Amino acid sequence: MSLVVYLAAVVFGLSCTVLFRRPRTAVRDPLTLSTCAAIVLGSLVFVCSAPLTLDVVNEMTGIPNFGAPLTYGMLSAYSCSLLVLLVNWRGGPRARVRRAVWRCVAAYGALIAAVTVLFVCADADTERLTDLDTYYANTPCMREMILLYLLGHSAATVVMCAVCLKWGREVTGLLRTGLRLILAGALLDVVGFQLTKYTAIAARWAGGDLDFLSTTVAPPMASLGALICSAGFVLPRVLPSALAHWHGLGDYRRLEPLWSLLRFAPTAPKPPASWWQLPQARLEWREVSIHDALLALAPYFDDRVRERAREAALRAGRGARQARLAAEAAMLADAARRAAAQEEPPGPPSTYRLHATEVSGTRELVELAQALAEANAAGAGREGTVKAPHG
Repeated sequence: MSLVVYLAAVVFGLSCTVLFRRPRTAVRDPLTLSTCAAIVLGSLVFVCSAPLTLDVVNEMTGIPNFGAPLTYGMLSAYSCSLLVLLVNWRGGPRARVRRAVWRCVAAYGALIAAVTVLFVCADADTERLTDLDTYYANTPCMREMILLYLLGHSAATVVMCAVCLKWGREVTGLLRTGLRLILAGALLDVVGFQLTKYTAIAARWAGGDLDFLSTTVAPPMASLGALICSAGFVLPRVLPSALAHWHGLGDYRRLEPLWSLLRFAPTAPKPPASWWQLPQARLEWREVSIHDALLALAPYFDDRVRERAREAALRAGRGARQARLAAEAAMLADAARRAAAQEEPPGPPSTYRLHATEVSGTRELVELAQALAEANAAGAGREGTVKAPHG
């Protein structure tokens, strides 16, 4: 079971690294900081609750079951962090947010202190690594300690469910999806972890034995619920950026035919060679380089080449937009050939401006690059047709 719990802790913690990839910015953002704090504390709960960790902690301290108040205190801190995260997510006047955060911290700080005091006062000399909640369900002070940490966690999840239900009706898009995931994870925690724990403890009080609910069912349900909750917190903040980088990578690759034609231009700054550059950064560098190269090739533009290519495209049945792109691609390829061969610019000088240089964004550059790729493919096809009989 320790391996499963450790794996959940690693997966849970990895989402924090995504949000905390820019530490200076993250520290100044209360929402990012509270999200990362909740995820880190959730990971620590998993680590502390693993039987292997409990055994090591008990052995290092020399106190049987010392890992129990450590885990319960960590779980209470995690419950507090969820409430703090919801407060920061809701936002509002800074003074009101600060007061709400301090109330949560004070309440759960007192709860953690009470858990510690109850453990100190309890008689729990028999080490239990997996079934402590049910084994000591009838032991004075231990019983109260177990109920206290469960009630504290239940209070946080109930509040979280209520808030998610309320906000889910007020928001749309990714935020609503994130709230639904948080609600699903919280409900899974309530049903799969808390309810099973309460049931197993009540069975002990009644003289029965449903320990398997606490030892076998509850831990994996808690892990799954926490992972779903973390996905709900992270998704609205990470997915837009991830999609932007994904589209940026696609545009970066689609610009390759255009960049291959222009990379010789001496005025075009070369993109950084660092392999760790994000796709958006690479795309920005490639756009800047292409625009500088197009500016350097402007004196070599030949309007006659462009007009001939445009008329040919229109005769072939292409629309006005596609004909313009084909004409610009032909003119650009001719200008690049002249510049590379160090020929004299044609006269009189052209005053034509490429459409891609007149508008913002990457779309027009991508379309020009695709037009170049189609022209190159068509040219290669014609060469293959001519050379085939000689093969």
